[in-house]
Amino acid sequence: MADFNQLLSGYQRFRREGWARERSRWAELKEGQSPAVMVIACSDSRVDPAQIFDTSPGEIFVVRNVANLVPPFELGGGRHGVSAALEFAVTQIEVGEVVVMGHGSCGGVAAAMSQRFRGAAPGEGGFIDHWMDLLDEARERIVAEHGEGPAAIRELELETVRVSIANLRTFPCIPEREAAGTLRLRGAYFAIADGVLYLMDDDGQFAPAPV
Repeated sequence: MADFNQLLSGYQRFRREGWARERSRWAELKEGQSPAVMVIACSDSRVDPAQIFDTSPGEIFVVRNVANLVPPFELGGGRHGVSAALEFAVTQIEVGEVVVMGHGSCGGVAAAMSQRFRGAAPGEGGFIDHWMDLLDEARERIVAEHGEGPAAIRELELETVRVSIANLRTFPCIPEREAAGTLRLRGAYFAIADGVLYLMDDDGQFAPAPV
């Protein structure tokens, strides 16, 4: 696994190759960004959206967090990192699409299913538990139908996408742009084991993307 010195070696390769190859692109980007797509993805090290979608610098606006979750719109509470990123992408950059991408073998979903951090103090798992309780309702429904085995975990991984898209629509800036036809919400799921990207249809079902 890469330590920081190896990351620096990667930076050196990037300067020699990647940055040099797209130097004109980087020169354009110093004037600002105008990505057409926002991707909300998991912080998991195995699911980098820029790698999965093979994008160039400046093509996607990305926010990543545990289990690619979007909290519902609310005015109180603590700091709103996802809400701020969403607000910036939709109202300032004016992206035309927002993609929520879940993934297989998600540690956050596994924690939500097992409830291993339930009752933990902040700093000892409590922050994780409070974040993952966004899935409590979905978890109860899925456990009632599937139990707590691999099928249930997979279904809860897919449900992170459905829950997040439903929560996106609680932000006033989203439905008004959907109604105007200037914004589209999309769901996706990346299966780590086989490298397949699944896309969600309007009915909330997932099917492999064309290759």
